[in-house]
Amino acid sequence: MEIADLLAPDAVIASLKAQSKKQLLQEMSEHAAHLTGLPDRRIFETLIERERLGSTGMGQGIAIPHGRIASLARITGFFARLDTPIAYDAVDNQPVDLVFLLLAPEGAGADHLKALARVSRLLRNQQTCEKLRAANKAEVLYSLLTAPTNGASSVAA
Repeated sequence: MEIADLLAPDAVIASLKAQSKKQLLQEMSEHAAHLTGLPDRRIFETLIERERLGSTGMGQGIAIPHGRIASLARITGFFARLDTPIAYDAVDNQPVDLVFLLLAPEGAGADHLKALARVSRLLRNQQTCEKLRAANKAEVLYSLLTAPTNGASSVAA
């Protein structure tokens, strides 16, 4: 599974303005709703339910909010670079500025875990994160996220 299998070019936000974790999840839910056709409220509630189990802030300014939604057709990703880092209850208590939202169908099982692992591996690469933080255009962010050097195909699925 490659990042290009999960992420469409129009699923990347280069400069998201959010003041809080809740606002961030609301904004990303609205964006995801536009691209999936699902109600934004359902996406938001799914993300909040997952956050109640434990923060998806993995440290070093990165968060990977995720959840499963029964009516979703396939695993779908959304990426945002925040204008200003926000408090996120991350494991290292550092603010978050890179967010990769992952939604999966209810029955995705192992594929959901593989997608999470793939995204996590990509965002644990410090050089990749530095490039993502320096980029300010969605096309550049998409290219960095799906670059062959990240072990991903540069061709969108």
